[in-house]
Amino acid sequence: MEIGFYPGCSLKGTSSEYAQSTLALARAFDINPVEITDWNCCGATAAHNLNHELSIALPARVLALAQKQGMTEILVPCAACYNRLSVTQHELNQNEDLKNQVTATLQLPLSGNIRILNVMQFIEKYISDKIAEKIIKPFDRKVVCYYGCLLVRPQEILKFDRLEDPQSMDTLMTKIGAAALDWGYKTECCGAGFSVSRTDIVAKLSGRIIKDAIDRGAEAIIVACPMCQSNLDMRRPHIDSYLKMKTNIPVMYITQAIGLAIGVDLNALGLKKLFVAPAFA
Repeated sequence: MEIGFYPGCSLKGTSSEYAQSTLALARAFDINPVEITDWNCCGATAAHNLNHELSIALPARVLALAQKQGMTEILVPCAACYNRLSVTQHELNQNEDLKNQVTATLQLPLSGNIRILNVMQFIEKYISDKIAEKIIKPFDRKVVCYYGCLLVRPQEILKFDRLEDPQSMDTLMTKIGAAALDWGYKTECCGAGFSVSRTDIVAKLSGRIIKDAIDRGAEAIIVACPMCQSNLDMRRPHIDSYLKMKTNIPVMYITQAIGLAIGVDLNALGLKKLFVAPAFA
């Protein structure tokens, strides 16, 4: 089967291993993600702080292009992209005047009924029931699942999982043999876009997340957001400096973890691109 695929900027750059592992996982289950042609940046966390119309028009164009290309459902692995596309579609469906204004600007029609799936929704819908029969090496590790800010908020729009104690990633990790530990930082902020401008804030916020995961006995942190993974992994020297200790806990995408369990080639999962590599892979 085929499904529309919106990689967004991160998966084409600093988080290319997320794209690699997502595509490898999909293909292991005979699913072919078809990339939206001529896609653009969704605006991420910057546009809606600067220009409301632009923050709507950017993701709206992505949705309009998907519609024009005959897609009714799209996989959006990046949590920020998933959030912006979902919020935009909701806002346009609630505001006909804004929808007419944006479609006139884009000169593209927009129905407002494309199904937008984050990576967990995609796995749950198309892969979850088939995982058990494909497991070659169970992911027999203690993990904590980190959802971050954008996968579950705003809940009244996304309607995905529980707001304070989401469980979807924990359930998937349990299915591949992991022990998903209870912890208090599932949806705390990692510092997000402050990664460059205020690395000290990222070190503090991400450091608390890393420290709690270690204190709980976790052997890995599982994520589904490029920004979260980047802050927790790439900013590790700053985190270690803030914590005044050396930390070696890896931060892996859920697609990489499932890929390992079903025997996907390590290179296809992009594990070598992680700054803190998992010693057990």
